[in-house]
Amino acid sequence: MRLASLPSRVPGLLLLPALLVSVAASSALAQTTPATPAPATPAVPATTSQPARTPVAGAASAATTRAASAIAVEVGSVIKGQIVTCPAALKLSVQAVCLYSKNSPATLRTLVRGKLAGRALGEWKTTGTSSTLLASETINGPVGAFVLLRGLSATESLVVIDAVTATAKANTAARPATPAGIVKGQPYVLGRDLIGVVNVTALGSNKYRLNAGDSALTVTVGAKSAQLSGGQTTAGNVELPFVPATDGKNLIFPLLGLRSLGCTVTPAGATVTVACGQASIGLRPIVF
Repeated sequence: MRLASLPSRVPGLLLLPALLVSVAASSALAQTTPATPAPATPAVPATTSQPARTPVAGAASAATTRAASAIAVEVGSVIKGQIVTCPAALKLSVQAVCLYSKNSPATLRTLVRGKLAGRALGEWKTTGTSSTLLASETINGPVGAFVLLRGLSATESLVVIDAVTATAKANTAARPATPAGIVKGQPYVLGRDLIGVVNVTALGSNKYRLNAGDSALTVTVGAKSAQLSGGQTTAGNVELPFVPATDGKNLIFPLLGLRSLGCTVTPAGATVTVACGQASIGLRPIVF
């Protein structure tokens, strides 16, 4: 034993009873004396094993947060994933929910899109191994959340549901002007969205040919008159309900005009089923 070190500890040991008495007296005084507000001091974040998520720029409103929560519950019920800690690198908001799923992104895209149905705004946007889908809390409601799918392997995915911030809303709200000839309030479809039932070919000079089975319909942007040929229908000129339009890249065709090709259009909430012969697809019309 090193006795020489003991004296250096004695002053502290002698002061210990006095400190205990002082603490006890302070405790008794706190019980009998009304508490006075302490000066505000900056909160010190607790140290955790997981890095803190950095909220994205912009603030989510209460309505947006509610939409994200509701959509997270529905997405979770259909993919049956396991809740995990959201990666800090994604820079998500504090409302984000992250799920691990033993399914490929392709499988999950179908499941999630089918579950959200009319609340899905547009289609999945895929870049590399990630796919994003905007959604609203109610059918035809404002954008409130997004679903992000990221492939981890051939059979594993990370699913993220987060509120759409004010900054993101401003970006998604920007949309091109309504194309010339469009009748507001009427349903239209993009030519590319008809793949599977109608094949659309650009002929140049604002003319397009729509083929469904043996029938072909040649249309001109800005003109109601179209030319029908082939199939079991009578060939000749037909009158479309509204003029076709274009955004410079895609044919924007009046939904009801598909009946000229012998196709049927069946409403199903915010979506419709388009059937041409034995083939059919479901899609969401565009209403300007």
